[in-house]
Amino acid sequence: MNTEFASLLHRSGCLPLYRAEQVREMDRRAIEERGIPGCELMSRAGAALFAVLRECWPEARRVGVLCGAGNNGGDGWVVARLAQAAGLEVTVVSLLEPERLQGEAARAARDAVGAGVRWQPFTGGLPEADVRVDALLGTGLARPVAGPWAEAIGLLNVSGRPVIAVDVPSGVDADTGAIRGAAVRAEVTVSFIGRKFGLYTGAGSECGGERRFDDLGVPSEVSAGLVPHGWLAVPGLVTRWLPRRHRNAHKGDFGHVLVVGGQPGMAGAARLASAAALRTGAGLVSLATHPVHAAIAAAERPELMARGVADAEALAPLLARAGVIALGPGLGQGDWGRPLFEAGLDSGLPLVVDADGLNLLAGAPRRCDRWVLTPHPGEAARLLDRPVAEVQADRHAAVRDLAVRYGGVAVLKGAGTLVSDGETVAVVGRGNPGMGSGGMGDLLTGVIAALRAQGLTATEAALLGAWVHAEAGDRAAAEGGERGLLASDLLPWLRRLVNP
Repeated sequence: MNTEFASLLHRSGCLPLYRAEQVREMDRRAIEERGIPGCELMSRAGAALFAVLRECWPEARRVGVLCGAGNNGGDGWVVARLAQAAGLEVTVVSLLEPERLQGEAARAARDAVGAGVRWQPFTGGLPEADVRVDALLGTGLARPVAGPWAEAIGLLNVSGRPVIAVDVPSGVDADTGAIRGAAVRAEVTVSFIGRKFGLYTGAGSECGGERRFDDLGVPSEVSAGLVPHGWLAVPGLVTRWLPRRHRNAHKGDFGHVLVVGGQPGMAGAARLASAAALRTGAGLVSLATHPVHAAIAAAERPELMARGVADAEALAPLLARAGVIALGPGLGQGDWGRPLFEAGLDSGLPLVVDADGLNLLAGAPRRCDRWVLTPHPGEAARLLDRPVAEVQADRHAAVRDLAVRYGGVAVLKGAGTLVSDGETVAVVGRGNPGMGSGGMGDLLTGVIAALRAQGLTATEAALLGAWVHAEAGDRAAAEGGERGLLASDLLPWLRRLVNP
């Protein structure tokens, strides 16, 4: 393992994620060093995908398979042969004539055609099907998709029929999750041998749909010496990192979070962060907010110690009693917020910095190893002085760059939230579009601060906090739907999730 964080993730049962090149190396080792024939691996891949297809769509009678070149297309031909043998009506649409295929893919196509599978060249249309298999492009995507390939992808996406993708949806960069020109939006993706990082963040997490994995019976030893490109967080982190509390514990054992924010007209953000810190288990939570908001905050949440602070001098006594600072929700960047921001940075305490705290930091960059930074892509773009599109095109690189440039731990929010210490990157494979509403980031700030206050390290608090926050969003959405999901809807779920 290349860092202490990576070792922690490995010991905690997190799942390794790889780049496409690394998985190809694992495939080579399986064939050349473990003696598993390439045709056998292709047969296993096709069988694994067909089994998932039957599981997900047991009533399907017509299967349409779109095949391209290379092993991805070969897997598709195997699926077609198996579907034919199962008595289904199968049609292969191939973007490359079967006789032009090479290696194992050519053999798979010959076997399928020999078994009676019908095929036709792609001429701008797709035959009727109950479910379609995307076997167009695999992990070796070298340039943006264009021409007939892009046309076929577009037809798949508007066909109104479910799509199951082989290994990675065509057009998705397996390393970054970015869309290369055009990409299939699959209901299910079955990935093989090694999990691809790009399926779990950015557009890849959307295009992949439900992600399944099959190691095809390849021994895990084929990954020896390959440093994972990232790690996928697992639910077991909660029980590993949040042990049962001792019966004789008291509030002082669980830390004191100080939330600093809430300029005039922006009271809600700091109050949400404070509520999240309370529901995540901090022993004490104080709120330093503008005097105009203090009374209503205290009345709304009696457990919260709300104090009106007019300036940095008034903040000093609160800093002296706090253990962790959540700095930035609703803070503003003006004459009230800026001095409080500087006082928080000068306190020497662990920090979770969000919202206006990040905007102030972007205006006056500095390094600190005591903080967790929690930007969304727009804030990350300002911190890194690059376009948002560039951040989203390679979220892995962006989150690492944030931690390297600013120190501490960076959390890049969005689809497939990422956490990095500057070397190792972890992925939170939870969350949903309903969480794209005001106040969600403020909750995350409070969650991470509360976990930090309870004794977790910065990396542990950041990753577990992001996972709990995203899972709470999924539970709340399952209960009432994604549209209209409010940040406050997550609060009851936060409490349940930190009490497994």
